Amino acid sequence: MNKVTELLDAVAHVITNVRNLADSLQVVADVLTDMKSVEVTESQPVEQIPEKTSKPKKKKAKVYTLEDVRGVLAEKSQNGLTSEVKGLIAKFGGSKLSDIDPSNYEAIIKEAEVLGNE
Repeated sequence: MNKVTELLDAVAHVITNVRNLADSLQVVADVLTDMKSVEVTESQPVEQIPEKTSKPKKKKAKVYTLEDVRGVLAEKSQNGLTSEVKGLIAKFGGSKLSDIDPSNYEAIIKEAEVLGNE
C-alpha cells in the first residue's frame, strides 16, 4: 500500500501543477488580450492633426553674366566648335560676344550646351 499512496500523492501533485499551469496560461492570455485591445485603440487616430503644407520654393533663375557666357563658349571653341560658336553669336545679332544683349545670355548658354552633342 505504501507504493500506491506514493503514486496517488504524485498524481495529486501533478494535478495541482497542471491547474497552476492552466491558471498561469489564463493570466497570460488575459494580458495578451488586453494588450491587443490597447494596440487597436492606439492605432485609431483620435483626431487628425492637419499637416503643415509648405509652399514649394520657387527657384530663382540664374542670372548669367558676360563672363559665364564667355566661359561656356570658350570651352566649346577649344573643343573644336569655333565655327558653331561664331554662328551662335551671329544668331543672336552680334559679330562678337560683347554685342549680344545680356537678356539673351541664358538662351545662348542653353544652345551652347547642346553644341557638339548632336
